[in-house]
Amino acid sequence: MSRWRAAACRFSAAAASRSSAAESRALSRACANAPLLPPLPLHTLSRTFSKSAAATATSTATSRGPGAAAPASAGPRPEVRLNSMFLSKPCSLALPPDSPLRAADPQYEGIKRFMLTLLLFYSKQSKALRGANIVYDRITSQVDAPAIYDVFQLEKTFKTTFSLLVLHMWLVLRRLKEEGKDGVKFGQYIYEIYNHDVELRVSKAGVNLLLIKWMKELEKIFYGNIVKYDAAISPEARQDDLVNVIWRNIYAEEGSQAVDAAAAPAVQALARYTRREATCLSLTDKDAMFSGNFKFTTLLPPTPSPTPKRPTR
Repeated sequence: MSRWRAAACRFSAAAASRSSAAESRALSRACANAPLLPPLPLHTLSRTFSKSAAATATSTATSRGPGAAAPASAGPRPEVRLNSMFLSKPCSLALPPDSPLRAADPQYEGIKRFMLTLLLFYSKQSKALRGANIVYDRITSQVDAPAIYDVFQLEKTFKTTFSLLVLHMWLVLRRLKEEGKDGVKFGQYIYEIYNHDVELRVSKAGVNLLLIKWMKELEKIFYGNIVKYDAAISPEARQDDLVNVIWRNIYAEEGSQAVDAAAAPAVQALARYTRREATCLSLTDKDAMFSGNFKFTTLLPPTPSPTPKRPTR
């Protein structure tokens, strides 16, 4: 064992022996205290929620200077009305049969299928692993899309991306629990893929020496947030419990408790989105969940394409 790996193991063992602080503040503390973090975008966030997306677009246009033309690729941005978003009736998230986004298991014939059968390609576990990878791709497609940060007024940092990733993992795992033992086992496959992806994200962000310590810290946050989301959406929970949990887990800085008045519309919209997605996933059939043939709700309407100009005669 190398000197650095041994030091990391001793550090992680010492961290495990200490009593953990509140889960909602653990990530911020780790981001502030861990060494080798200059490459990481994990600085303390100064959030000015009173600035809307329109104001941000205006400031961007101002920074280009007067008279400067907008980029050719920039189209009209859809209007975001947070107070009226995610109030529609929930429906199944399963993809229609003719959707180009559907994933189908490859079907081979003849000797090729015979050989793949011998190699257990068509075994129940192999099919489950392929489905788990597709499901996790659906999660990361939603979390990594710029739209989710634009709509909910979030800065795209490691902290916010990880928090949204945990939220969508909880939505999927909560739905899979409804399928009993099969769903729990399938959820374990997804969790293992998630762990590997988070480790890659942390390494890509610049943490190499204290990776074990980071992963343990993030694991505590994951399970702590899962418990809080379950409690906030239970029948015994109060109406504003989910709003408060989302504020503490995703938006709030360390030490911040009450929901910021300027941030309230975005936090409430994310809470409505969370409730709606949980209900929509419950309406999504088992086959779609186990094959990954579902898609989270689109956050922004499609941008209208510009009308082509008629040639002048």
